[in-house]
Amino acid sequence: MKVAIIGGGAAGFFTAISCKTHNPGAEVVILEKSDKLLAKVKISGGGRCNVSHACFHIPTLVKFYPRGEKQLKKAFGFFNTKDTVKWFEERGVLLKTETDNRMFPVTDNSQTIIDCLLNETRRLGIEIRKRSTVSSIQNGSDSFELMVNREPFIADKVVIATGGSPKLEGFNWLRQLGHRIEPPVPSLFTFNMPQESIRSLMGLVADPVTIRIQGTKLESTGPLLVTHWGMSGPAALRLSAFGARILNDLNYQFKVQINWLGSIKEEEARQLLNELSENIGNRKVTNKNPFQLPSRLWMFLLEKVNIDQQVSWNNLGKKNLNRLLNVLLNDVYQVSGKTTFKEEFVTCGGVSLENVSMRTMESNKCPGLYFAGEVLDIDGVTGGFNFQAAWTTGFIAGKLSSHMN
Repeated sequence: MKVAIIGGGAAGFFTAISCKTHNPGAEVVILEKSDKLLAKVKISGGGRCNVSHACFHIPTLVKFYPRGEKQLKKAFGFFNTKDTVKWFEERGVLLKTETDNRMFPVTDNSQTIIDCLLNETRRLGIEIRKRSTVSSIQNGSDSFELMVNREPFIADKVVIATGGSPKLEGFNWLRQLGHRIEPPVPSLFTFNMPQESIRSLMGLVADPVTIRIQGTKLESTGPLLVTHWGMSGPAALRLSAFGARILNDLNYQFKVQINWLGSIKEEEARQLLNELSENIGNRKVTNKNPFQLPSRLWMFLLEKVNIDQQVSWNNLGKKNLNRLLNVLLNDVYQVSGKTTFKEEFVTCGGVSLENVSMRTMESNKCPGLYFAGEVLDIDGVTGGFNFQAAWTTGFIAGKLSSHMN
């Protein structure tokens, strides 16, 4: 029994380990085209590796996946966040949960996760071949013939764990085997705002804000990060994921509307400002920020609506008050383009989930061929969800590919 796993990333390693664990007699080989293993694991979470997310209720967990929500419900029934925590703990890697529910190794070092996965492959006797490019797969009657570095390689089962591809051509070899490919477009990207002066506040975090994309139903609430390019942080990244196809169709030219007060509505905000004017009316608007906004942001917004920094609250006037309320609740910025960080590239798109059984991860177009990870049309928002999908699909694909039909 020989199983070839194409791809030496998180999903590929987890598949291989699951495969060998469930069938110790199987010969399991990881084929990685580059000379780097677990490259995304290394850089994830700023080098700390965001292993998963502390959401243990499956119906809630699947809501974090713009693509794959319905199908993952089945898959998480076999292996979910609880299982991930237990799996790593049993191998001596303790995870911790941060205030935003992201989970990291207690060492705060992605090398801990890499070492754990490499140690498991060594312990189980899994072969790893780097610089091994698979150029084609031929499906025989009871086996597969892969061309690896122009040499034939025969396997009983094959698992594809090659990750996402930014271009449709990257999936041609899988289309040739009869699979439908959902065209890849970027997910999880920064909103570029080259014409907007708010970029001068780079490094500033406002939390919570509600951000909407004008002309669509897309809306997100959470922390927003102002960057050198424009806007990022969980609130913007979540929108980029759920709106991946819509924003691609708009050619990344659109307007965002921001409520800097999060979920506070106009009536409540107006009442707060009126009370402030009555109680401390003689203080300057620059010295008293009623909504606990970052001071740099407060000053920026006052300047944006031309409110004199020397004016006191009781001299603000109705016109200025309305302008201030409008910029706090309905601030608008033009987005022109995106920035995707190549190393952490996440795609919306890949092998259609209609072609895959989520109970086994086996192709229904090509029996004996399995899929795991981002090669599938599954992607999550930022916060450990993409790794959780990799562990889950890898576990199932490894388990079910490890036995002869």
